[in-house]
Amino acid sequence: MHALQYEITLPADYDMGVIRHRVESKGHLLDDFPGLGFKAYLMRERGRAGSPVNQYAPFYLWNTAEGMNSFLWGPGFRGLVDDFGRPVVQHWTVLAHEEGPAATASPRAALRHRQQVPATASLPEYAAELADEARRLAGRDGVLSATAAIDPRTWEAVHFSLWDHASPEGAGDVFEVLHLSTPEREKLARGRQW
Repeated sequence: MHALQYEITLPADYDMGVIRHRVESKGHLLDDFPGLGFKAYLMRERGRAGSPVNQYAPFYLWNTAEGMNSFLWGPGFRGLVDDFGRPVVQHWTVLAHEEGPAATASPRAALRHRQQVPATASLPEYAAELADEARRLAGRDGVLSATAAIDPRTWEAVHFSLWDHASPEGAGDVFEVLHLSTPEREKLARGRQW
């Protein structure tokens, strides 16, 4: 599985209603996209939930590389590039994915925690610790799902979780979930991915 996210940081006085309208009018377009486990349409507003910026930052969990590539080289991403410019696309290989006790609820918030993998860390042990943390996180009340992933180019690890309430507990960036497309969520592999 592959995790993917891009961040479009907008001016401090940007009308975030534009982003809300964009998601309301276009969010459904990926509700049946082949190869996509889920896409969380995420937004942060400056001054809310500790956010220093206005930002549109969707997070994707892909079942297949073919689906991810079809999106990146297709009309959906091209439309985003036409409207906002080409963002840097962050990409991580998934170490673990778990469903939580609120798996059937509608998500209201997402929590993303990024960290550098210490240069002295034993990679097998560190990966196992990240997978265990995803399992523990997924067991908390209000969690729909928790994912741990790593970018072996930059050695950055990310924990991403979806919550059924607006104030998730934990360190990291809090996002409002505007929409969740889940065409192949039931196909997402659970547990460790190695």
